[in-house]
Amino acid sequence: MNRFRLTSQRLAVVFLMGGILLNYPLLSLFDHDGMVFGIPSLFLYVFLVWAGLIALMIWIIERRRD
Repeated sequence: MNRFRLTSQRLAVVFLMGGILLNYPLLSLFDHDGMVFGIPSLFLYVFLVWAGLIALMIWIIERRRD
């Protein structure tokens, strides 16, 4: 399997994972009045998931060939 196809498949999985993590059922788990370090838990969850997805995409795209 060539490298381009493998990278494309991995990015598709990251896209689907983002769709699942930023969808209603999981967002509702964090939609309460709780605060973490003065930040509402829902905002913190969304930001951490967003940053994690970007970091994962960077890692997939920038991996050096073995």
